[in-house]
Amino acid sequence: MAFKLKNIQTEKQKTGNFNLEKLLKTEISLFGKSFSNKKKEAFYTELSVLLNAGINLKEALTLITNEQSKRADKELMQNMLTTIIQGLSFSESIKNNKDFTEYEYYSLKIGEETGTLQKVASELSLFFKRRNEQRRTVLNALSYPIVVLITALFAVLFMLRYVVPMFADIFRQNKVELPWLTKMVMKASNLFQHYFWIFIFIGIGFFIARKIVSKKQWYKKFSAAFLLRIPFVGELMRKMYLGQFTQAVALLTTAKVPVLNSIQLTKKMLDFYPLQTALQQVETAILSGNNLSESLKPHKIFDSKMVSLLKVAEETNQNEFIFERLTNQYNEEIQYKSKMLSTVLEPLIIIFLGALVAVILIAMYLPMFKLSTVLG
Repeated sequence: MAFKLKNIQTEKQKTGNFNLEKLLKTEISLFGKSFSNKKKEAFYTELSVLLNAGINLKEALTLITNEQSKRADKELMQNMLTTIIQGLSFSESIKNNKDFTEYEYYSLKIGEETGTLQKVASELSLFFKRRNEQRRTVLNALSYPIVVLITALFAVLFMLRYVVPMFADIFRQNKVELPWLTKMVMKASNLFQHYFWIFIFIGIGFFIARKIVSKKQWYKKFSAAFLLRIPFVGELMRKMYLGQFTQAVALLTTAKVPVLNSIQLTKKMLDFYPLQTALQQVETAILSGNNLSESLKPHKIFDSKMVSLLKVAEETNQNEFIFERLTNQYNEEIQYKSKMLSTVLEPLIIIFLGALVAVILIAMYLPMFKLSTVLG
């Protein structure tokens, strides 16, 4: 079954209430959604269980609505239920809702038309479960190094703000000749004391500027290229987005969405410049008559393993199985690389900050030894 995506998108844009690009890109973000991926996982899980138990859609949504504790979530469910009672389908009830994506809309629509809504709800539950697990894996790997880094930086700033000036007064009063290292540390301390607020404003300005240009194509291209060149981090980012790509296509393939439509939808969900541009060219190649594996092959962002497996899948008509297998493999690799990143970062951060603190202490105590000799 094929869908005319352009017609549907044009219809939505005319309403003035739906920004497809913004919505789909919001789906991939880690923070800031009112109806988050975690809530979606719980919603689709419960919906799947209720439908599988033989409860009809209206009763299932009524039960889920009554269970909501937050007002916004309850209103969201109630609006969906009201729309269905008025005669529209489940997929139509989420079609113009900013909390749901085009990806979910098409999956549910095909589930309704093929009588497999319970299966699609179950697959969506698994989809968001994996997305949430991926997020937790990365955050868990980075949380401890970040806490160590922030704590140590505060310790260094405290020394520059209070400890170094105290030693500087002692040296000044006793007219001690200072080593080069001590002079450098004292200059850094003076700079920090006199321009502290300027540094704060520069930091705030940087984040504001980043927010403003974050949607610009040149910034996306630059930031993605920069991230991909960072050891460990670049490969982890690439695996994360490839995992999201295979996971999205796996669900759409399960829902019997044609490959071309799957690429079109997935391309708009992934806010990662190298993958977006590659998928745009893949879409063009498929329209020109190439199959998916041939279309992916010229692009370096796709693993040769993925291309080889998809070629086999096309020959044996096993696309759904292969995409599911690739998703599992990427999820395992993400977990492994996240643990490796944490294992590598922790000692590096400790060594770097330990060395920084040691330099400050040595710089302060070198003149003290000379002072004790003079006084003695």
